[in-house]
Amino acid sequence: MATFEQKAKVLRQQHEELLTRKNEPVTAGTNHVGTFRFSQNGIYEKYRYPVLTAEHTPLEWKYDFSEQDNPFLMQRIMMNAVLNAGAIKLDGRYLLVCRVEGADRKSFFAVAESPNGIDNFRFWEEPVTMPDDIIPATNIYDMRVTRHEDGWIYGVFCAERHDDTQPGNLSAATATAGIARTKDLKTWERLPDLKAKSQQRNVVLHPEFVDGKYAFYTRPQDGFIDTGSGGGIGWALVDDITHAEVTEERIINARHYHTITEVKNGEGPHPIKTPKGWLHLAHGVRATADGLRYVLYMYMTALDNPTQVIARPGGYFLVPECDEYLGDVMNVAFSNGWIADEDGRVLIYYASADTRLHVAVSTIDRLTDYCMNTPEDGLTTSASVETIKKLIEKNKRQQNHETL
Repeated sequence: MATFEQKAKVLRQQHEELLTRKNEPVTAGTNHVGTFRFSQNGIYEKYRYPVLTAEHTPLEWKYDFSEQDNPFLMQRIMMNAVLNAGAIKLDGRYLLVCRVEGADRKSFFAVAESPNGIDNFRFWEEPVTMPDDIIPATNIYDMRVTRHEDGWIYGVFCAERHDDTQPGNLSAATATAGIARTKDLKTWERLPDLKAKSQQRNVVLHPEFVDGKYAFYTRPQDGFIDTGSGGGIGWALVDDITHAEVTEERIINARHYHTITEVKNGEGPHPIKTPKGWLHLAHGVRATADGLRYVLYMYMTALDNPTQVIARPGGYFLVPECDEYLGDVMNVAFSNGWIADEDGRVLIYYASADTRLHVAVSTIDRLTDYCMNTPEDGLTTSASVETIKKLIEKNKRQQNHETL
């Protein structure tokens, strides 16, 4: 029988092998288990392994390495998932502010660092200590990280509390947008939660001032889960972020019947500024016989007016595929973090099934081309068929030209 020291050594060796495992893009027809292949769409490349999972969390967060106190080397604190991470490149380091969920269902933030953004992610020694608002939240999660032109790095996240107007309903909750700021992702200053007339989730801070004010992408909703009268992704200007309050809000990216955004939609990470406009990544939700389906989609807004949509490619941009479909909450792809490198590379961090975190890689040029040249959703079957027929006809003309 292995001794305590031997078991601990094997545990550390296996963990190190996981952390240092090289990641590589997956091409059509290949897979690490040989059971499926990712589609090739020319827009991005997915990677073979998740960049972060519950198994990547530090062993010291889970195990008591005192043989006297833990003779069987059991996990004293179990981790359930690593998902929905904000992302930023800081001093040449690729940093993810991850949502880590313990076996107790409580989520917390923790920073993981990589030298290349693709693999070799390691969590910092301790989770983030996030100060409470005046009214402490039961659970906080899904931080969007924005480096603002005012010099601060802001984290905007969901702060969840029990809805005390329904004392007998243990599932009743409220959602507000928590706001904190930092210079280094280590020490955080908590600001008051965003005040609004409705509940708010998936709130994102725009990286630049607009008309001298802070600008937020919002998602008004009547309830914790149901959007109700909330019409889509909203826009609000705030005078003072240290006492942020939404007094006027308008929808800039609306939901539509029988589309990927039928049930709800929300902004992902803050948009990326490009020469041709702001690139936006968002999620859309529709109902199916098997529950809600979360997918990612994109749109673009004008450089001089982030509320003016100039491109809205139809349909989804990224969906869970094969093994990505499986997990705590099936059929979910969600993103609240991406990084645009100086050379034009874009790292898109997305979670699958509320369980693990992946990366897909594209470029500014490809994403811009995708947005500006993909047909819009015509909102009816007949419109979709006509769009396909136009492409068929164009390809026929091209083939005829090539044969001449």
